[in-house]
Amino acid sequence: MNQVDELAQTILKRAESMADECHDRARVGRDVILRDASERLQLREEKETLLAKAMADRTYRRKVQADELKLHSRMDHLRWNLVQTVIERLPARMMELAKDKTRYFALLQAYLSKGAEKIEADTLLVELNANDQRRLQSDWETFAGAAAPGKHLLLAEDPIQTIGGLRIRTSDNLIRLDQTFEGRLERLEDRLYQVIVERLLPPPRSDMSL
Repeated sequence: MNQVDELAQTILKRAESMADECHDRARVGRDVILRDASERLQLREEKETLLAKAMADRTYRRKVQADELKLHSRMDHLRWNLVQTVIERLPARMMELAKDKTRYFALLQAYLSKGAEKIEADTLLVELNANDQRRLQSDWETFAGAAAPGKHLLLAEDPIQTIGGLRIRTSDNLIRLDQTFEGRLERLEDRLYQVIVERLLPPPRSDMSL
């Protein structure tokens, strides 16, 4: 073999060696690219899964919160209706109480005693509705004396419009204390509503969930 053939063989072998080397590098590079692509795809799928789960969790929490708000609203509406029902029945209950002379007159005396004590005047006028005025007129001095021994309580001539109770005032009408059913109901309205709600329904739980 002459030198030209040897040189050609050497170049050919070198070319084949370089080709094999390039092929190996290409295969390794391809494997790296495929592995990186697979890892990136897996990461993207995991991120998409986590994102979808987070969105689903937010949607669920919002739905739960919306349902809780609706439930609280219905409970508040129910409480309000029950309170209104009780309030509307109070006048009828007061009328029934007024028919029970023993209990009702004891209540009137208590109102009269507390009212007379609050007003710093020796002589006071007491106003009643027509029915109570008629029932107490003949025995007024005894009734009033038992309620406020240190006061001079006069029964007013003109009756007032009220379901029950009484109104106390000074003779010059500068000081007046309303102890009628309507007056006390107005003053005690907030407390009355609170008591009715506490008796009818327990307060809603702050941690209530569906």
